[in-house]
Amino acid sequence: MSREAARSGEEATQVYRRLLGYVRPYSRMFAVSILAMLAFAVTEPLFAAMMQPLIDGSFVDRNEEVVRLMPFLLVALFVVRGIAGFANTYCLSWVGRRVVADLRQQMFEHLLRAPTRYYDNQGSGHILAKLTYNVENVATAATSAVTTIIRDGFTVIGLMAYMLYLNAALSAIFLVIGPVMAGAVKYATKRFRRHSRRIQDRVGALTQVAQEAIDAHRVVKAFGGQVREARRFSAINEKTRSLQMKMIATEAASVPLVQLISAVAIAVIVYLSTMQGLKENISVGTFMSFVVAMGLLLPPVKRLTSVNAHLQRGIIAAQSLFELLDSEEERDRGCRTLDRAAGRIDYRGVTHAYSADKPAAIRDLDLTIEQGERVALVGRSGSGKSTVASLLPRFYDATAGEIRIDGILIRELTLASLRAQISLVSQDVVLFNDTIANNIAYGRADPPTREELRRVAASAHALDFIEALPAGFETRVGDRGVLLSGGQRQRLAIARAMFKDAPILILDEATSALDTESERHIQAALQELMANRTTLMIAHRLSTIENADRILVMEAGRLVEQGRHAELLALDGYYARLHRLQFHEATVRPVETAG
Repeated sequence: MSREAARSGEEATQVYRRLLGYVRPYSRMFAVSILAMLAFAVTEPLFAAMMQPLIDGSFVDRNEEVVRLMPFLLVALFVVRGIAGFANTYCLSWVGRRVVADLRQQMFEHLLRAPTRYYDNQGSGHILAKLTYNVENVATAATSAVTTIIRDGFTVIGLMAYMLYLNAALSAIFLVIGPVMAGAVKYATKRFRRHSRRIQDRVGALTQVAQEAIDAHRVVKAFGGQVREARRFSAINEKTRSLQMKMIATEAASVPLVQLISAVAIAVIVYLSTMQGLKENISVGTFMSFVVAMGLLLPPVKRLTSVNAHLQRGIIAAQSLFELLDSEEERDRGCRTLDRAAGRIDYRGVTHAYSADKPAAIRDLDLTIEQGERVALVGRSGSGKSTVASLLPRFYDATAGEIRIDGILIRELTLASLRAQISLVSQDVVLFNDTIANNIAYGRADPPTREELRRVAASAHALDFIEALPAGFETRVGDRGVLLSGGQRQRLAIARAMFKDAPILILDEATSALDTESERHIQAALQELMANRTTLMIAHRLSTIENADRILVMEAGRLVEQGRHAELLALDGYYARLHRLQFHEATVRPVETAG
């Protein structure tokens, strides 16, 4: 055996042991299932053993007692077999579904604690494939595969033992072909494992392409991208089908091969037993009992051969799940908490690069934002504005330097305490497929009162359109708020920030999705929202931040200018050039209309 094969086998064993560790909390139900499997397995050799007295006593010796007794014994045997089969299937499936539910829950909770860069590096389609397709393969490995291995394994052992009892010399033939069968199974195992890993990767890519097309269906239709997306999906779909056919071909070839080897052994045994019957005068009942045992041996051998494919799929799937569970979580080593911050923010020598092979997004940033100050960050795309804001709630940890709130290092605060001080309103509004009330009060443990909801909705200029809806605050907004307009979604996001009432506010292009009329209302709402809060505004449209207490101009990750709107225009530097460019664009752009 090569080192690579040995290492792969050892890893598979470790993965399966870890997977079975999830069974431990349900050990009682699992034990009942094992006992039921053993009872079921015992019925196979018992049935074969009953053939000898049934034939010799009924048809040869004409024993009336045996004739009367055997029908009841047969019925009793199949009653036991049926009860054991049901108990085995139900109990093991119950354990398997609990294991899958536990794995899914653990994976989902881990994803909630995963750092933002994990989502940057992992496609959402691949993550969803782990939660759906891969975990179901684990379910198969944890239920039907275990049933086949244990139940059919014990059945084969029981039948072989009975055959050895009847005639050890003939039964030894099965022992001779054992290594040949093991070699065939070993070769199939390697192919199953290789193709299973590739199939799971392809399913992840398939999910990714489908999700992109679904999420961007308007863009696809508007730009006539249906043919392109169909071709992308078809290419990956065809590769997935090809890999699955290779898997099927391996299974389809390995199962008949093992069965052929078993059939040859049985044919030899039948021939030799017939010859011995002529010489040694074996009874008819003994011979038929031996033949029945051999016949009963084939189905479990077939299932044991085919289960290998399901087992390898489950092991590879479990490996991908454990890779997710073993991935790094957000570093939450802080031990300090804040009831409510005053709101002073300090950046000292802060540098951040998203990866080692990329240039720093911000470099040596020194910045102090006073309590209650409204600060705007402007600059070209890629200048580092969003990075400055993302480091404050520790969506990313700065590569170098330190950030403090009220003089406290943010790494010393627990993540929950740090983020409780910050509200966020972003350009990409995220609403959940829930009611308007639950979206506004998102993150709050106790249900809000109707008066609280009306107050913040009115402040966000959202109350009128909410109350115009048939179900009011109980209206469901659809997937990502698709049932609402862009302006309505933005106003709900502002209402959510108002409801949280955090002392620090981050506005990331908060008015970019609004039409002119809505923007006037929202600007008034934002003024109320920013009152007595330290506010960090990120804006491309300079007209929205002219009243900021201070404007910070970023360029290539550095702070190049700062001051009030009029002061920066007088400097005639970066900000003035950006302002002239946008003012020129505004004069040539068609007049916006409300809608």
